Amino acid sequence: MKQIFVLLVWLGLAAGGLAQEYKAMGPDIFDPQAKGEELIAGALTRAAREDKRVLVFFGANWCPWTRRLHRALTADAEVLRTRRRGFVLVYVDANTRKDKQHNAAVIEKYGNPLRFGIPVFVVLERDGALLTTRETQSLAAKTDEEVAARVRQFLETWVR
Repeated sequence: MKQIFVLLVWLGLAAGGLAQEYKAMGPDIFDPQAKGEELIAGALTRAAREDKRVLVFFGANWCPWTRRLHRALTADAEVLRTRRRGFVLVYVDANTRKDKQHNAAVIEKYGNPLRFGIPVFVVLERDGALLTTRETQSLAAKTDEEVAARVRQFLETWVR
């Protein structure tokens, strides 16, 4: 019984290490520990297998606009349908507040898309070739429905 108690305490402490990056913002969207190169490599493998393109979403857990775009990508039925039909979505944490070199190599590899700010979309061909970089401020709108419509329109442009 004591061993079970010790195990439960240890698991509780270990789970504490998985705390949200910015608790007030809600659950994390991006894994701040994940290596962008590995995430994209996995997405490219899947995209080649499924004959899709890769939508790289560079953003940060602290950014309200990133969270609003995430909702459009994951909660709107039309956007979901378009995204699933043509893309493998990969989230790359671009938060450099705590570590200025965080995912710097992958950001540089794709032409420093953060020059447009956070968040930003990058569309890759299934072989990894860069097709487009899209700033997202132009997708902003008053309502979530309008944001979703603009995101869907952007995605439709790049579906195979």
